[in-house]
Amino acid sequence: MGLMGYYIIGGLVMLVSMYVSNKLKSKFKHYSKIHLRNGMSGAEIAQKMLDDNGITDVKIISVKGQLTDHYNPANKTVNLSDVVYSQRNAAAAAVAAHEVGHAIQHATAYSWLGMRSKLVPVVSIASRFSQWVIIGGITLAATTQFGNTLLLIGILMYATGTLFSFITLPVEYDASNRALAWLEGNNMLTREEHEGAKDALKWAARTYLVAAVGSLATLLYFLSIYLGRRD
Repeated sequence: MGLMGYYIIGGLVMLVSMYVSNKLKSKFKHYSKIHLRNGMSGAEIAQKMLDDNGITDVKIISVKGQLTDHYNPANKTVNLSDVVYSQRNAAAAAVAAHEVGHAIQHATAYSWLGMRSKLVPVVSIASRFSQWVIIGGITLAATTQFGNTLLLIGILMYATGTLFSFITLPVEYDASNRALAWLEGNNMLTREEHEGAKDALKWAARTYLVAAVGSLATLLYFLSIYLGRRD
């Protein structure tokens, strides 16, 4: 099937990703309507979680966009999108606490986060060129042995991205578990609010799961092409 199989796998992964992404957005829209009884904003929840964990060197800042929330270990900032930073609902509480979960991972030298951070420079380069190297290898493999070598190099480059995707999973799930445990342990949310936060984070985690499984499926397909050309 050559590259056709790659396009088929890519198309299927894209469809599943779109479904999960749309589901995530609808979940966050729904849980944004569940206003917190404690009246705290996402920024206030994030600050309290940092304080409760004795973290004093992390700043909370507001950033533009939707679902742009992230923790930056380079400058120790919890970056919350405008709506999460200022709003006072179950969705904002879930996202804010999740991002602080990453800050806690950083502060406690969580091993999976450390491994992920070390891979970032390699993956940023490999992911940019791997598919072009693979396509070049497949194209040339029919006429020259160099094509097979080029294909293998591309596969190894692509494999770093796949590894990164799977290392990301425990990092994200652990951050969500820390967030939910803190929210529940400190009675920050009512039962309805907590269930909303839990469901929202579950769908957020599924976006990473789909990406990892899709990357693995593509990697195995490329590997099957390489092994098939060697026979």
